[in-house]
Parts: sequence; C-alpha cells; structure tokens
Amino acid sequence: MDTTYFGNEFGVMVFKDSHTGTILFKQYVKQETNLLYLKGITEIVRRGIKIEAIICDGRKGLIQLLDKDLPVQMCNFHQVAIVRRYLTKKPKMQASKELWEHSLLLKQTDKESFEGGLVA
Repeated sequence: MDTTYFGNEFGVMVFKDSHTGTILFKQYVKQETNLLYLKGITEIVRRGIKIEAIICDGRKGLIQLLDKDLPVQMCNFHQVAIVRRYLTKKPKMQASKELWEHSLLLKQTDKESFEGGLVA
C-alpha cells in the first residue's frame, strides 16, 4: 500500500495484491494519514479479503497501529531511498560507496545474506 501524488493536494492511495497485481482498494486523498491507511485496510477486510501481510513505506506510527499478528515490511524502494538520502547516489568515502552498493542488493537477497554482508 502506498500513495502517489499528482500536485500538492491530490493523491491516490492504493492497496494492491502483490500476488495477482489486483487493486484491492483505492481512495483519492488530499494527504496520506495513518487513519486513511487503517480505513483502507478495514474496507478490504470488510469485503472478505484475508490480508496475509502488508508492505508499506514505513510511515511514522503506521506500523504500530497495525494488528500485531499481521506481518509488516517496509518496501525495498523506501529502504533504499532512506539510505540514498544519507549517502547520496555517488558517495565519496569508500565505506559509504560499499554501503550504497550493498543497499542495492535488498531486492535480490534474504535477511540473513543481507545482514551477513554488513558484517563482512
């Protein structure tokens, strides 16, 4: 689930099934809020759709609002964007270059391999 903006005051909040690519729910918003995400999740469940897990942008406070038994993961795009914000796309220090390259492996690896690469 994520929101895409078209201008400053118009966005589309989309909830998509990652297996089929089907849009489960969408709503037009002026701004994204945690309560609007909860509204979308509630509507999907009300329609009889079982949510197995959620992939989101890691919006502050959102994960804490969700059902504790529901697996939640921050999407890889947003994880890499956070690293890029701190390192830039062309870091100058060798350690920063290595961390940037390693962060690009997120979408191609599992947790254990990724963490192992950080230790090496």
